[in-house]
Amino acid sequence: MTAIALRVNQLLDRRSLPVAQLLLRVITAAFAAILVIGALTTEGFLSVDNVKAILGSTAFVGIIAVGITVIMLSGNLFSLSLGTTTAVCAMLFLFALQAGIVVAIVATVALGAVLGAAQGLLIGSIGANAIIVTIGAGALQEGGAVWASGGSAVFPPKNAPGMSFLADTILGVPFAVYVLVVLAVAGEYLMRRTRFGREIYLMGENKRAARAAALPIVALTAGAFAVAGACAAIAGVLIGAFNQNASLLVSGTFTYDAIAAALVGGSVVTGGRGSIARTVAGAVVIATISDLLLLRGYSTGVQILVKGAVVLVVVVLLHINQREGER
Repeated sequence: MTAIALRVNQLLDRRSLPVAQLLLRVITAAFAAILVIGALTTEGFLSVDNVKAILGSTAFVGIIAVGITVIMLSGNLFSLSLGTTTAVCAMLFLFALQAGIVVAIVATVALGAVLGAAQGLLIGSIGANAIIVTIGAGALQEGGAVWASGGSAVFPPKNAPGMSFLADTILGVPFAVYVLVVLAVAGEYLMRRTRFGREIYLMGENKRAARAAALPIVALTAGAFAVAGACAAIAGVLIGAFNQNASLLVSGTFTYDAIAAALVGGSVVTGGRGSIARTVAGAVVIATISDLLLLRGYSTGVQILVKGAVVLVVVVLLHINQREGER
């Protein structure tokens, strides 16, 4: 255990620090530019209501991105089914409210974790490609949701007890933002201070070495995807409570935005490098860009194009920084 901790600390000190410094500069400069352009050219961009809207969007994307980051750190690329899992869990949450708020939340988070763990078990046990598995899992979830709901949106029962607080604001800040902060802090602790997190870093850094060290590859992979599924479920609970209805349309661009947030935050799909805290910073940038483009009337296609360009620039800078560091 001591050897694992020392190895992770070496990885974080030697490799993450230069990347963190580069990303901090890039994200700070990009965010400052976005704020200046938005304030000067877009009416209402810096209004209190719009800032609250940005924070709410950041929370939903950021919560899913926390889970995506754990998958990336494990070296298993990313999941393309988390947006669908979010929508399916939102539907289950609203339906299960008839059994009470506590039962609904527990059942929803459990479903998300089980859906994620099942994909992780398949990927870890037979070495299946994560992208292919998660695409298939997303399709299965969509089919199951359509069959169960009849293709209709799900609404909460009348006078659903105790649900309103999930969509409320505290001190003017959406409740979902506080959930994101708690998850980010807990996630950082999990990844840097526990055996599970340290082994995830090591597995992502070098899977062959992890096998040679007798690390439980299958269990770790299932655990990483279970965490991601649980995060998607938590986002589903909050989105369902906020919208007061849920359907498969809820998934929107959440998967893409969460992946973009993790990449902008410096996580690499090959594993072993990244941080949940920086992913949250990336989610702020992504949500702010989306909000600015939406206020200016640009279509979803243009929004995806711009966010893709931002991700591409950050990934290229990371690659250049890595190559220079290896010289």
